[in-house]
Amino acid sequence: MAEDLDVHADLPTIQAFIDAWIKQRGGYWSPLSQYTRLAEEVGELGRELNFRFGDKPRASKDASGSIPDELGDVLFIVVLLANYLGIDLASALAATLQKYERRTQP
Repeated sequence: MAEDLDVHADLPTIQAFIDAWIKQRGGYWSPLSQYTRLAEEVGELGRELNFRFGDKPRASKDASGSIPDELGDVLFIVVLLANYLGIDLASALAATLQKYERRTQP
């Protein structure tokens, strides 16, 4: 069950680390700018997934990228956005898991 999962293990530490890191480098962008960056990074992830698993081969003009790099970028922006908005990602994830758990129960 979702309530048995300990999603609090490292997310608060990650959020605190990134908060300190970003504040040392000029601070947060506005939520809309962060969302735009998130959409861009998700697009780059989709592109890499398409090259690896889809029907579109990587052309010689296409820059080489990696799925782990793009997932890291997505996670980074999600944490930045959550921090800016004061959202505890561990609590948000726990609530999401509970929501999905309720949906899958007979």
